Amino acid sequence: MSDPTPPPAGSVTMFSTSWCGFCARLRSGLERAGIPFTEVDIDRRPDGADFVVLANRGDRTVPTVLFPDGTHATNPSLAEVRERLG
Repeated sequence: MSDPTPPPAGSVTMFSTSWCGFCARLRSGLERAGIPFTEVDIDRRPDGADFVVLANRGDRTVPTVLFPDGTHATNPSLAEVRERLG
């Protein structure tokens, strides 16, 4: 998954961990906003961790969000996710 398939239009893929407070906050915001997302726990999916490390120049920084256009953002706000989804 070092080069994952972008999610469908209107949704995102969020790479996270179960213990990350920033991930919990974004997950909660996406749920409240009704934004569809797929979550990949990088502690359980090493292939997801590969993408995160590649996207963040060697760092395992989460949440890392993959958008339908193939771009990504590290620790984006809910407002940024909404804006990038259009």
